[in-house]
Amino acid sequence: MTINNHPSKPGQRLIAVTGGIGSGKSVVCRILSYLGYPVYDCDSRAKALMAASEEIKEVLRGRITPDAVNPDGTLNRAAIAEVVFSNPDKLAILDRTVHAAVNADIAAWRETAGGRTPDAGTALLFIESAIPFKSGLHKIVDDIWEVSAPEEVRVARAVKRDNVSEEAVRKRIASQAAESPAAFATANPSTAPSYRTILNDGTSPLLPQILTLIEATR
Repeated sequence: MTINNHPSKPGQRLIAVTGGIGSGKSVVCRILSYLGYPVYDCDSRAKALMAASEEIKEVLRGRITPDAVNPDGTLNRAAIAEVVFSNPDKLAILDRTVHAAVNADIAAWRETAGGRTPDAGTALLFIESAIPFKSGLHKIVDDIWEVSAPEEVRVARAVKRDNVSEEAVRKRIASQAAESPAAFATANPSTAPSYRTILNDGTSPLLPQILTLIEATR
């Protein structure tokens, strides 16, 4: 299920911040938050919604695995992962269910301008997402900012941060390739949205790039 179109209010612009593992999109989003802009984190909100929603839990128990929910009501994430990563059909069910919940949550969040009173400083709303195209997020945002870095830099960051092997990181980078705006544009030339790039190579300062894009996006 893709995200439905929720038109922005007058003067409000919704921007997706994306980038693969090790690119530093979360760093960019933290800077935006420090600057006073509302930032919606799709990953953390999806986890929170799954943990809190009885409706989602019913879907997980009934259509993914009976072991999806522990006796105390918490999610058995290991059992869910074991099933969905070996069964594409059930993974698709999980994705549709979670995307629908996030869709509704984003709509509510937008209505309150990210929980803040709209003014000149908060007319820009940001959504952090690693999968803007798979989720359909690209259909509702006004702009996409892709945080990028050379692959070797991304690998080194992810290995250090997550304490995983270089091979594992490179496999994840390859699996995320389709979520790059450039890759999506190549595969979908007639429907691809425009996007802007922030270079986070460890040398180029981030703040000036972010401020320049904010000014250009208003």
